[in-house]
Amino acid sequence: MAAIFKREFRAYFHTPLGYVILAVAYFFTGYYFFTYNIYGGTTDFTQLYSLLFSVVLFLIPVLTMRLMSEEKKSRTDQLLLTAPVSRFGIILGKYLSALCVFLIAIAGTLVTAVIASFYGKVDWPCVIGNFLGLFLLGVAQIAICLFLSSITESQVIAAVLGFAVSLFLMLVDAVSYVVRSRVLQNLFEYISFNERYSPFTLGIVELKNVVFFLSVAALFCAFSTAVLEHRRWS
Repeated sequence: MAAIFKREFRAYFHTPLGYVILAVAYFFTGYYFFTYNIYGGTTDFTQLYSLLFSVVLFLIPVLTMRLMSEEKKSRTDQLLLTAPVSRFGIILGKYLSALCVFLIAIAGTLVTAVIASFYGKVDWPCVIGNFLGLFLLGVAQIAICLFLSSITESQVIAAVLGFAVSLFLMLVDAVSYVVRSRVLQNLFEYISFNERYSPFTLGIVELKNVVFFLSVAALFCAFSTAVLEHRRWS
């Protein structure tokens, strides 16, 4: 698994992809920090993290689109399947590589908080809660998009599917208000990422929301492993 992780992590920075993802993440972090904190004269980071919710949802499909689809297109997945590592180890190595790049990308939010602390009092528990929420959002979304990448040979299709899922996750709250079935309303409210993420932006860390994001990640990593196992026998 360690070899898979190192290979995938390095691959992000052997091409422009990793640098572009970091640049986009840092650009929006800096822009929101300037607009709402520096220009607004506040050390409250709630607005910054709330706005990054949408950025993260649409950035992660680009981060993960090549993880499995590139292997299938170039037929190098056959080498992976014969490597002395478990199917879950392959998926976990790829997953953790994307997660590390994502962690580097959102680390800029902590840098802005440190900068703000020189000019005012920063509510660090709230900042840490916000950062944890953003990280857990990535934990779940990366697993979902990794699964989508595992079911297609095209990176473009993997990215488009990821964008579609991201759009659904953004609109699921609105959908819950228009459906008449109370069962569907409860379902949409339960799977709403925004509903789960919002308490973190207030510095409130609830165990049920932490477990939700981790469970989604575990479920879709298991799905990706099943797809890889199926390809081995097909």
